[in-house]
Amino acid sequence: MEVKDYMSTNVITVTPETTVMKALDLMKEHDIHRLPVVEDGKLVGLLTEELVAGHSPSMATSLSMHELNYLLNKTAASEIMQKQVLTVKAHTLLEEAASLMRQQKVGVLPVVDARGHVEGIITDKDIFDAFIEISGYNTPGSRLFIEINEDKPGPLEEISNVLRENNVNVSTISVFHRDGKVQVVLHVNSTEPDEVADFIAQKGYRVISAMRK
Repeated sequence: MEVKDYMSTNVITVTPETTVMKALDLMKEHDIHRLPVVEDGKLVGLLTEELVAGHSPSMATSLSMHELNYLLNKTAASEIMQKQVLTVKAHTLLEEAASLMRQQKVGVLPVVDARGHVEGIITDKDIFDAFIEISGYNTPGSRLFIEINEDKPGPLEEISNVLRENNVNVSTISVFHRDGKVQVVLHVNSTEPDEVADFIAQKGYRVISAMRK
């Protein structure tokens, strides 16, 4: 999976000269919280609701709403935008983008080409959507949680074979290593989880749980 598979390509952008008030109006209109700032098609910054809030007078000031709006109308995006912006390429692996977000504690990564032109944007919500899709959570069928012995060769092939022999198709498979054990989560097309669990258990594998989705 690559960033291009889940990024948004209809990116709403602003220029350095765009007023903060206009930027906030765009965020509200499109239900977004961040805006790439571009100049001549190239990414030069990022404007977020958090940045705007951080540069706005506090509620304790004596400014009226009219005065605050006037101030936001006089402030350009370039004055408060984040200038050092983390980016990724369209062909960046999805898990690499997710790791970068987590390490740098950011919720959005603009996607740029080799010239620095904005091609898209990927957010933490897009990563969540990808995880849900990859896990098969919304796909009808059954979900089985299996524990296998790390020392046993070819367990996934053996499990796949026994399911195929019983006309059960595997939709998704995830493998986790925890406490020295290998745990496998299978999503299959069958709506009879107990029956599928029996097929697997007959091969000597421990089925921790089996449920219909």
